[in-house]
Amino acid sequence: MTSRRVLRQRIGAKPLWSFAIVVAVVGALALSMGLRTSNVGPATARLVGKTAIARPAHEVGLARSRPIRLSIPALGLSVPLSSLGLNANGTVSVPTDIYEPGWYRLDATPGQLGTAVILGHVDSYRGPAVFFKLRDLVIGDRVNVNLSDGVTAHFRVIGTAIYLKAKFPAKLVYGARSYGALQLVTCGGDFDSGTGHYLSNVVVYTALVA
Repeated sequence: MTSRRVLRQRIGAKPLWSFAIVVAVVGALALSMGLRTSNVGPATARLVGKTAIARPAHEVGLARSRPIRLSIPALGLSVPLSSLGLNANGTVSVPTDIYEPGWYRLDATPGQLGTAVILGHVDSYRGPAVFFKLRDLVIGDRVNVNLSDGVTAHFRVIGTAIYLKAKFPAKLVYGARSYGALQLVTCGGDFDSGTGHYLSNVVVYTALVA
């Protein structure tokens, strides 16, 4: 039987490298651990900021298809997507390119009923990375994902939050939805120069609209 251990990875920045992602991953183990939920509710973890997440009224999804490109018009962003899995120790892998975000392939593809997650770096010693401005998104902004079958999935931002890494709400971020959900995740909040890590994560919640 699959282990009930929750997979959690806390990555801020290493020497000479400020990684963007610190995520708690339920991924392929979520069903057996009973962490999947169809409701989007308030986070149980302590928030650094505020969460305002609206539940979409419709429950229509797309066929499974690998995402190949992400665009966020409000940020002037249009970039290819890589594919992420798990490391040998059971933690989620992170993008190798700071300018290219990655889709966690063990969950839904963007637009499917359920939850898809895209992770990206916020910065490095070289300067701003692909999700440097992710924290600037507001409710109503659009997020578009081009899929390998030729379809473009269009999402609308329905909520944003900043969570302390020590209390990252895996169930809320990775838990299944009854609609097409897409979460964008990066690092944020205060930076601890002593450890080279950000203390929080920025999460942008979106829902399929077209």
